[in-house]
Amino acid sequence: MEKNLFSVKDKVIVLTGGTGVLGGSITRHLAKEKAIVIILARNEETGKGLEGEIRKDGGQALFLKTDVLDREMLEQNCRTILNTFGSIDVLINLAGGNMPGATIPPDKTFFDLDIEAFRKVVDLNLFGTVIPTIVFARAMVEQKKGSVINVSSESALRPLTRVAGYGSAKAAINNFTQYMAGELAIKFGEGLRVNAIAPGFFLTEQNRALMTNPDGTPSDRCQTIVAHTPFRRLGQPEELLGTIQWLASDASAFVTGTVIPIDGGFDAFSI
Repeated sequence: MEKNLFSVKDKVIVLTGGTGVLGGSITRHLAKEKAIVIILARNEETGKGLEGEIRKDGGQALFLKTDVLDREMLEQNCRTILNTFGSIDVLINLAGGNMPGATIPPDKTFFDLDIEAFRKVVDLNLFGTVIPTIVFARAMVEQKKGSVINVSSESALRPLTRVAGYGSAKAAINNFTQYMAGELAIKFGEGLRVNAIAPGFFLTEQNRALMTNPDGTPSDRCQTIVAHTPFRRLGQPEELLGTIQWLASDASAFVTGTVIPIDGGFDAFSI
């Protein structure tokens, strides 16, 4: 039988932050595609709920409580996964977020920036990707094969107004992705791959305050974004799934060091 290059069946896929709007959609999809999904998140109630939902639908899932900034906790997670399933095939670094203090509203300037909030946003998005990669990529090195998928952002490809801290952290993710692609392949072999997706604009709990008015209608910012997007709309979570599955599967075996925009043409469009 001819091999399905896009299959993720029986791959052990670790997802940090796999319970959010986008992360939950990705986790459910990979489980339906017969992967073994390991959900790492802080909120035990939400994580256990997603684990139970997937198992009820016949999928394989395990939730482990974690903190992506706590290396010791991640190391324990890694041991549990390896003892239970024997391998780690894919790591998807979904954990991240923003906070108001690291965002500059229209009535303020850069000089009003809360540097501690900025630091926390950089810690969560950058170190919250670097530390899990250190922990879980080591298992991939031992087995000579693995795919790391980072989550960048449109704000990393070009500076966007307001999101100063988040954009800076995600720009660092792009550099880290390309650095690690070379580092792992050259020193440990061609079976190790590191790529990133750069989602455009999707409505999530994280950006809802920026993208909608209190009555739920699109904000001026949202309308500007849509006007600059050739598809003339926001993305839907399921529109990330094909690219994620491609990067997780053997179909992308010669792909590493890429940052792939999934944005309805936003990054390609000027005027």
